[in-house]
Amino acid sequence: MKPLIRLFFRTVRAVLGPFLLLGNWLTRPTPVTRSAEAQAAVDARTARLALYHFPTCPFCLKVRRVTRRLALDIELRDARNDDTARAALLAGGGKPQVPCLLITDADGRQTWLYESDAIIAWLDREFGTA
Repeated sequence: MKPLIRLFFRTVRAVLGPFLLLGNWLTRPTPVTRSAEAQAAVDARTARLALYHFPTCPFCLKVRRVTRRLALDIELRDARNDDTARAALLAGGGKPQVPCLLITDADGRQTWLYESDAIIAWLDREFGTA
């Protein structure tokens, strides 16, 4: 029974995924504009961030929309199609749940932040414009 349920959800994902991506592309938010110096400072801070995601996951789409709205250049790591990224997510974060934001401090300490709402709140707090 379990393989049948997995097959059902994979089929639903395969059918609805392209529509989710198209809807996201058609309604993508406009990025904020910053001065060149301010954007360079933001880019320097985002260089130590990586977002583990699945391309058609609705929660991942929600986080990627916020990164676009805030004009953040965060490295995207596809945990569905890239075995290396999935293994790193499991080894570092401890579970294969996405979205997951990897935050690396200047000291090299890593923080794995799960849950789309928590990630969005953190991004807004760190990079949001007043």
